[in-house]
Amino acid sequence: MRFSKSWPKWVMLAILVIGILLPVLAGLGETTWAAFGILPALGKYSFSLTAWQHLFQLPGLTTSLRLTLVSGFLSTAVALILALFGCAWLHGRSTKHSVLSKLKPFTAPFLVPILAAPHAAVAIGLAFLLAPSGWLARLFSPWLTAWQLPPDWATVQDLWGLSLALGLIIKELPFLWLISLVALKQINVSRQLSLSQSMGYSYASSWYKIIFPQLYPLIRLPVLVVLVYSLSTVDMAQILGPNNPPTLALATMRWFNDANVAMLLPASAAALSLGMLMVVSVFLWEMSIKLIMVITKALTRSGSRGRPWKLATKVLSTALSACLILGLLSLAVLAIWSLTWRWSFPDALPASWSYAYWQNLVTNWPLALLHSITLALGSSALAVVLSVAWLEVQDRYGGHLYRLTFWFIYLPLLVPQIAFLYGLKIGFLRIGLNGGMGAVMWAHLLFVLPYVMLSLVDSWRALDKRYVQVAESLGTSSWGCFWRIKLSLLLQPLLLAWAIGMAVSISQYLPTLMIGAGKIESLTTEAISLASGADRRLVGVYGLLQALVPMLAYGLALLLPRLITLKMRDNHMRELS
Repeated sequence: MRFSKSWPKWVMLAILVIGILLPVLAGLGETTWAAFGILPALGKYSFSLTAWQHLFQLPGLTTSLRLTLVSGFLSTAVALILALFGCAWLHGRSTKHSVLSKLKPFTAPFLVPILAAPHAAVAIGLAFLLAPSGWLARLFSPWLTAWQLPPDWATVQDLWGLSLALGLIIKELPFLWLISLVALKQINVSRQLSLSQSMGYSYASSWYKIIFPQLYPLIRLPVLVVLVYSLSTVDMAQILGPNNPPTLALATMRWFNDANVAMLLPASAAALSLGMLMVVSVFLWEMSIKLIMVITKALTRSGSRGRPWKLATKVLSTALSACLILGLLSLAVLAIWSLTWRWSFPDALPASWSYAYWQNLVTNWPLALLHSITLALGSSALAVVLSVAWLEVQDRYGGHLYRLTFWFIYLPLLVPQIAFLYGLKIGFLRIGLNGGMGAVMWAHLLFVLPYVMLSLVDSWRALDKRYVQVAESLGTSSWGCFWRIKLSLLLQPLLLAWAIGMAVSISQYLPTLMIGAGKIESLTTEAISLASGADRRLVGVYGLLQALVPMLAYGLALLLPRLITLKMRDNHMRELS
């Protein structure tokens, strides 16, 4: 009887297990078998450590590990510090030390384009911006630099992966900043800051000793997601990272795509190694945070009030400004290149312009654009439906399964994509999903659903339950309350969650490439393949399209509720008249 009353909860659990958990576990299982020598497709049926021996003998493995760790940890730490500084800056009353003092009302417009743009689009734009022949060098040449030819500098794809780290900082900063601002709503920041400052603590010390220890537990999961992505990114590493040797994730992808099929075994071992590296990295990160918390608690108990961090404030405000400016310029240079006909170095702007590529786009839509829109619409709609269904089931039936499902919903973001996508591809082939749109959409859903759930869950929980109680007291059924009350009040958060899903789907590179077996073209796969040396004008068009599709989705999510409200108001006024 108990099962019959709570059957929706078990049905939702089964859907999430089959749709999310099993693909990740099956993919990891297949990769693990191949890493230990078992790959029936190559006639390998017995346990062996040959793949690991081959992996450790590959040249450049140690350098790949170093590049991975430096770019991943550096980008995550700097992005988190700048995001926390941005929150402190927005809540601060005194802005005399900030170069952004007059820009507070425009923070969201600055963040949204960078947040909406896929990683690959930002990376391509940043490469066009920072390259020796990039836009920055052109803007300052020859009047300041005296350069008539591009300098022989490694400003992108440098050997230490610093340009890759910079690209990751620029892209992840808006995400962590907005997540932190949302989390701060659960903390009475103004009251605690006023109280701590009245006791003699400086503003910076108040944030470090009082606010940060309360804030970090609320944003731990998004920070870990950023760390895992930074350590395992392939698309940004292919554009901004060094090529010989590359990061471990990029090297693993190249081994998977090697013409010699025997490389599948060491590639699987490398993918599994990357997964183990993630576990160790998350452990080290968490231990570092705990150490910082212990030091912070000791400093707080010591009674030291601290002094204003004038130098640190200037450095952080400059770094924050530079990241936002570079992010916006990266998107701007994509637009310029997409309209360029002739642009010789060191001219600051193109000598001649052309709309040829855009005219061709209007008359003949590329297959990559159609595929991207179809995959984004399908996966984001499914993610919203599943998120709403699961949250509604939790409201009605509750239970102790929420935390369990919460973690395995986010499992695809906490496991390197390269570690399970190859195995997932084999699993899909075994059940007859041979690289079609359905298989790729399912793979996209694995990564879209966590972000949609993350963006929707706080708004869903914050909904005042008294609206539903009043409606039920007036005789409205539970389904009527769901359709007429909850979905109406949550229309804008639902549309924003859908827009976030669109942006996440558009940015997926490895799922489209590996699960689609190269047969499914998308804006991201085409842009990255063209970025290696094709016509910059065409690359600019594809890169800008990557950014425009999510921006249009965000614009629709923001405008549609207002239009519906205005229409309802006009209808009400007509009825009254």
